[in-house]
Amino acid sequence: MTTRPPARDEQDTKPRIGKPKRSAAGIPGVVHGLADVLDQSGVRRGVRSLRVVNQHTGFDCPGCAWPEPGKPHLIEFCENGAKAVAEETTVRRVDAAFFAAHPISELATRSDHWLGRQGRLTEPMLREAGSDHYVPVSWDDAFDIVAAELADAEPDQAAFYTSGRTSNEAAFCYQLFARKLGTNNLPDCSNMCHESSGSALTETIGIGKGSVSLADITDHAELIVIVGQNPGTNHPRMLTALEQAKDRGARIVAINPLPEAGLLNFKNPQRARGVVGKGTQLADLFLPIRVAGDLALFQAVNRRLVELDERSPGVLDHDFIDTYTTGMADAAAGWKALDQADTDAATGLSPEQIDAFVAEVERAGSIIVCWAMGLTQHKQAVPTIREIVNFLLLRGNIGRPGAGACPVRGHSNVQGDRTMGIWERPTPAFLDALRDEFGFEPPREHGYDTVQTIRAMRDGKIRVFMAVGGNFAAATPDSDVTAAALQSVPLTVHVSTKLNRSHVLPGQRSLILPCLGRTEVDVQAGGEQFVTVEDSMSAVHASRGTLAPASSALRSEVSIVCGLARRVLGADDDTPWESFTENYAEIRDRISRVVPGFADFETRIAEPGGFVLPHAPRDGRRFPTDVGRAKFTVNPLEIVHVPPGRLILQTIRSHDQFNTTIYGKDDRYRGVRGGRQVVFVNSDDLVDLGLVDGDIVDLVSEWSDHDRRASGFRVVAYPTARGCAAAYYPETNVLVPLDHTADISGTPASKSLIIRLERT
Repeated sequence: MTTRPPARDEQDTKPRIGKPKRSAAGIPGVVHGLADVLDQSGVRRGVRSLRVVNQHTGFDCPGCAWPEPGKPHLIEFCENGAKAVAEETTVRRVDAAFFAAHPISELATRSDHWLGRQGRLTEPMLREAGSDHYVPVSWDDAFDIVAAELADAEPDQAAFYTSGRTSNEAAFCYQLFARKLGTNNLPDCSNMCHESSGSALTETIGIGKGSVSLADITDHAELIVIVGQNPGTNHPRMLTALEQAKDRGARIVAINPLPEAGLLNFKNPQRARGVVGKGTQLADLFLPIRVAGDLALFQAVNRRLVELDERSPGVLDHDFIDTYTTGMADAAAGWKALDQADTDAATGLSPEQIDAFVAEVERAGSIIVCWAMGLTQHKQAVPTIREIVNFLLLRGNIGRPGAGACPVRGHSNVQGDRTMGIWERPTPAFLDALRDEFGFEPPREHGYDTVQTIRAMRDGKIRVFMAVGGNFAAATPDSDVTAAALQSVPLTVHVSTKLNRSHVLPGQRSLILPCLGRTEVDVQAGGEQFVTVEDSMSAVHASRGTLAPASSALRSEVSIVCGLARRVLGADDDTPWESFTENYAEIRDRISRVVPGFADFETRIAEPGGFVLPHAPRDGRRFPTDVGRAKFTVNPLEIVHVPPGRLILQTIRSHDQFNTTIYGKDDRYRGVRGGRQVVFVNSDDLVDLGLVDGDIVDLVSEWSDHDRRASGFRVVAYPTARGCAAAYYPETNVLVPLDHTADISGTPASKSLIIRLERT
C-alpha cells in the first residue's frame, strides 16, 4: 500500500461568515462526505468500506448511536458517518519515524484537527519520564510496565476510562479486569453526556434507557418533540426517520436556542424531492428557548395541561395516572405554585408561544420527546429530564406505540458499555451476578466518575490512568486543570487508533497502545471474530470489519485488555483470558449469564439485525422503581440569573465535527468557513454590549475561584435567543470549571456558563 504524506497543518485563518443554511443534507452532504473518504482512503478502499457500513453483514459506524432500520438502505450512512469511516480507513500512518521527527513539545502546539489528520497509529509507543519523544516498545514490555506500576499501587490508585467506541465484549472484559484488580474506578464518556438522563429515568420509570423504538418514531408517533438536540449535525440519520414520520402526518416541535438547519428542512439525497425539490419541512413549531430554560418550559406546559383538564376532563390520562403512577398531587401543587414572571424570565418565550406548544400536545394522541446534551449538561439537568417524564406521564405517553422518552446517545456503543458494567456505581445485583459467575468478591465501594477522576489525578491519588478509546483531554472540562492532572500521573495508558490531544499531554511515563478499528478484520487463534454493540434504542447487533488491519502490529481491544489482565493478575487468576482472546463467543457466553436480557446471546446475535433488550416500561408498563410505579416528581425551579453585561454560553459542535474529532474548519450549516474561533451572539445583545459583527473578543467565564479565558474569538451576529451565546468545544472547554456540574449526575455543566466578552 502506498502511504500518503501527512496532512499539512491548517491553522485558523480569519473565518469567513455567510448566511446560515435553511436545510440540511442534500447533494452537498453527499459530496462533502465522499470527498473526505476519497482524500484519506482512496476510491477502492473507500467504496469497499462504505458499502458495508451499518449493514447486517458489515460493521457498525464508528460515529453516532442512531439505530439502523430492520432493512437497511443500500446507503445507510450520513455525511459525518462517511467522515468517521474516512478517519479510520485512512492510508496515512503515524509510525516510529513520525514520532522520531516530532517531539511531544511540538505536537502539543498543533491543532486537534492536524493531530487527527496524521493517520493511524501502527505500533506500541512509550514515552519515558523526562523524554520529549515517544519511542517503540514491544507489547510484552508495554504490559510489563503497566503490571509493575499497578503492583506498586493500591487498587483505587488506578482509573480505567472507556469511550463509547468500545465493543460490548471489550467493555465486559475491561470492567471484569478492573474489578478483579479491586476497584470500581470506571469513569466513562457517559459521565459527560447522558449520565443526567440515566439518573432521571432510573428514578422516575425504573430504567435509565430510552423507552422508544425506531418504529415508534417512523410509524406511530403523532407528535415528536426535539429539545436540546441538533440532529442535522450530531445524528444526521435521524432526519430520515423524522421525514418518514412527517410523510404519514406526524407533527414536530423543535425547542432550541439556535435555529438549526436540520430541524427546519431536510433534503434527503436518496429521494427526488431532496435532490431537485424543496426537501421536507420538519419543524411545524420552533421555540427559540433561552439557554437553561427547558425546565421552566415543561413546568409551564404541565401546569397548563392540568388547568385544561380541570376545565375539560379528559386532557390528562387519569386511568394511566391512577394505575401506574404515584406523586401526581404533589407535582400538580408544585406547578400551580409557579410564578408566571419566573417562567417568562427563564424561558424567554411569550405566553403565545407556550400556548402554541400546548395546542400541539392537546391534539396529539401519542408523543415522543427526544433530547441530547442541550438538556443533560446543565446544573438542573436531572430535574429537567424528570420534568419531561412528568410531561409524558400526564397523558399516558410511556408504554404504548408512538410514545415515550428518547435520549439520543452520541457515540455508537456508549449505551452498551454501561450495559456491560462500565460504571463507577454498579448495582448490587450486577456485582452479585459477576461474583457468582467468576468466583470472586467484587469491590462494593463506589469508584470515581470522570470529574472525580480528574480531581483525584490533580490531588495525587491516581498512579495509573488507562483509557480504552476516546480523547480524555479534549472531552473533559477545565482544560488547564485536566492537562496538569494528566501530566502529573506516574503512568498514563491510551488504547487508540489515531493520534489525539491526550497523547501530547502524557503522564510522567506514557504508553500508546494501537488497536484495530471497527472497519478492520479481526483474526484471532480461534478464527475471524466479530463484536457486538448496542444502539440508542437498546438493539444489540454484530459488527464485522472487512479491511486488512492498518498494521500487522495492531491488536484488538479485547486482545489488549485480556493480555494486560493476564499479565497484571498473574497465572493464578482463573479467568480464561486467553480463551476470551481466541474466541469472543466465550465472552458472550459469560455475558449471557451475568447481564439481564442476554440469554442465548450467541444464537440471537446471529439473526440479521440482532435483538432488542427488554425494557419493562416499554414492554408492559411495568415500572421497576423503588415503589413499583412511575414517579411524578416535584422539581423546584432555579433560574439562572445573568448579571448585566454578561451572557449565558452553551458549548456546541460544528458540522465538521464528531465529539472531539475535528474533520475540518467549516460549519456550513451556520455559515462559517475557514475557522472555529467564533462566538454566536444575538444582534440585539451585540448592540447592548457595544460590539459589532466581526469584532475579535476573549470569552471570559466567571466562577467563584477565578476567571477562565479563551482568547481570540470572532463575533458572529446570529439569531440565537436573547441573552445567550454559543461557541465550539473543545476550544471552550477551558471555560468550564471542574466544579460546575449537574446536581445528582455530576455531568459537567458545559451548556450554562456565565461569560463576558472582552475585546482582544
